[in-house]
Amino acid sequence: MSELVARTGRHQQRYEGGRRLVAGCIPFRYRVNNDETSADKHKKLVEVLMINSQSGPGLLFPKGGWENDETVEEAAAREAIEEAGVRGDIVHLLGFYDFKSKTHQDACCPEGMCRAAVFALHVNEELTSWPEQSTRQRTWLTVPEAASQCRYQWMQEALLTGFSDWHDKWSRGGGGTNCDPA
Repeated sequence: MSELVARTGRHQQRYEGGRRLVAGCIPFRYRVNNDETSADKHKKLVEVLMINSQSGPGLLFPKGGWENDETVEEAAAREAIEEAGVRGDIVHLLGFYDFKSKTHQDACCPEGMCRAAVFALHVNEELTSWPEQSTRQRTWLTVPEAASQCRYQWMQEALLTGFSDWHDKWSRGGGGTNCDPA
């Protein structure tokens, strides 16, 4: 049982322009490429962490409501802990993504429209116990594997255009963060 507790309820939820504000992240790490047939066999390979959906097939990145008592970065880091059981450093805002929630329609947002701020989170700790571990399984995947298993188009877009574009630029020395792929 986790000593951490997940937040519940909507009493501190942020809304703007008829949209529920959401924070999420694409957790990532590096591992050594052990592919003997690859020309880049000694280059580190980036992997992203996805979690299962509680309501259907496909995989997701951690995300959830951004609340009034926290910054958007704190909300994204909190969701990574609650849903995926990882801690790390928020290193880059990947972008804002609009989507319609089928499950989160309320008086403040009757159409279920949401806007997600999505960040790259460089993982430095995998917890053995976390709030949603009884309902969530985590899976490390390469970017192409993750793209093919993404449940939602907007998350796939965040991965392929937000994360991949940022990571490619950063790994060539132009991304402006301090996490080290070498």
